[in-house]
Amino acid sequence: MVETTKQSGDGLTFVAASLSLVMAYAASATPIPLYGIYQAVDGVSYGALSLSAVVYFAGAVMALLVFGRLSNHLGRRAVSLLAVALAGLASVTLMTVHEAAPLIIGRLFQGLSCGLASTALAAWLVDTAPVSPSWVAPAILSCGPMTGLTLGGVASGVMVEYGPSPRTLPYLVILGVLVVCALLLLRGRETVAGEPGWRASLRPRFGLPPSARKAYPVAACTFVCTWALGGFYQAFGPIMAREQLHSSNALAAALVFASLMAPSVIGASIAGRLRPSSAQCLGMLAFTAGLAGVLLSLKLGLLVPFLITSVLAGIAQGTTLSGGIQMMVAGTEQEERAGILSVIYATSYTGAAVPTLVAGQLSGRLSLLQVASGYGVLALFGCIVVLLAAARRRRATAAVQET
Repeated sequence: MVETTKQSGDGLTFVAASLSLVMAYAASATPIPLYGIYQAVDGVSYGALSLSAVVYFAGAVMALLVFGRLSNHLGRRAVSLLAVALAGLASVTLMTVHEAAPLIIGRLFQGLSCGLASTALAAWLVDTAPVSPSWVAPAILSCGPMTGLTLGGVASGVMVEYGPSPRTLPYLVILGVLVVCALLLLRGRETVAGEPGWRASLRPRFGLPPSARKAYPVAACTFVCTWALGGFYQAFGPIMAREQLHSSNALAAALVFASLMAPSVIGASIAGRLRPSSAQCLGMLAFTAGLAGVLLSLKLGLLVPFLITSVLAGIAQGTTLSGGIQMMVAGTEQEERAGILSVIYATSYTGAAVPTLVAGQLSGRLSLLQVASGYGVLALFGCIVVLLAAARRRRATAAVQET
């Protein structure tokens, strides 16, 4: 068992862990508004841009599955500092981008950083969360990553468009913020005494309890469909803004990315007012409809309708994800939930990486609109799967009532 020294009211450590979690994700969104420059000035291909997103997701999956339990053995502080250090190393690497290789390496470091942050920093802020109000820690855990991605993307877009040295200023600013985070973490109180066997903890575990296993196939389908679109926006958002929406403004490119990421928080709050199965079903229907609006806006080259329909798709994405997660964790024991969440996020990151890799391969032969249409087909497939599952549940309920 992991020995903890949890105490209530440790404000400094809680703030440090929370800020570092948000900033790790903010750092991962910093290069996205620069993709247009990398493509237009440095000749980085569509395939290389999509590959950079793939290695980001792959790094996060590896960190979740391999290093997810490392902070139980080495301590929260050490692994949290490693997550922040990787984000800083990524920023230094990305300041040298003039070809694909530094971009891909930097994005890999960012994926590893976010995966470690999702485990060590998330666990540390839970360890030191205030007793009252009790909703603060869950709110940061659910909203922190999306908030960080939005802040990082938009702030970087502003600096790229209106600041000096667009290739370096965003990275220098986030690097300075990460240094502050590291100093705060060094002053934080360690909450885990640690235990031997850290090498054994690196062995991946990928399993689900029976109740979660039953809900997993349909939930996994929705995770893949929704996260795949997020991967597409990461890899091709700036290119969509420039080529399909006729805007070369870096801030517009950042808003394209943020329009899908930020509203998912609203969707999660909507899901809390619905039954999990209803949230999953209604969310997937709305997500498919929103994506249809996104594709139509791309075809017509209209930026404002594109942003509006992206926001609607983002809200629906949050509703769908929350409904699927609630269905998987319902009826499970508390000690089982960490493993369930690892499976959920590993599935989601993989679901984002594989379609993005395929899209990158197809981008050399198909137009961006044609590639984006493939995500519409994927969403429609997921919607059909969810509707069939809902119909099956209704028939099973009716049969039980008749009996």
